[in-house]
Amino acid sequence: MKRFAHIEARRSPIHGLGVFALQPLPAGMQIIEYTGRRERWALHKHKRSSHTEIFHLSPTHIINPVEGGSIARYINHSCAPNCEAIQEEDRIFIYALRDIRPGEELFYDYGLILGRRFTREDVRLHFCRCGAPRCRGTMLAVPPHRRAQVRRWVRAMRAETK
Repeated sequence: MKRFAHIEARRSPIHGLGVFALQPLPAGMQIIEYTGRRERWALHKHKRSSHTEIFHLSPTHIINPVEGGSIARYINHSCAPNCEAIQEEDRIFIYALRDIRPGEELFYDYGLILGRRFTREDVRLHFCRCGAPRCRGTMLAVPPHRRAQVRRWVRAMRAETK
């Protein structure tokens, strides 16, 4: 799998591939740049599928890691992240929020915004598997006035899978 001196991509127990620390990563460290092709958002927003690899840059542009993307594209979502994605001009960098131990998987909160009122089906499509004690059940950003509704949907979805 793809590897840098301090991180590598490999199978994740959370979902698909993940990125793991190979050495201690101190809080505040710039770990990797999220790279890929800059494209117009209009090419993607009409698709009704999950866009968890596409990184929103502006109302009109995204980074699509399918072409020229780094292994940052494999960093999974968590409701209790140990990293954060920070935009610096037209570039995205992943920074450690806290000290990260070797072998630990890297996560950031995707906080996905669809640009419209999301539905129960959107929550299902962006279901969260992080397992954090205070997991909100979705990779979507949930405004305070919709949290109770989303919690009900997530409880029902989890009950359906048991």
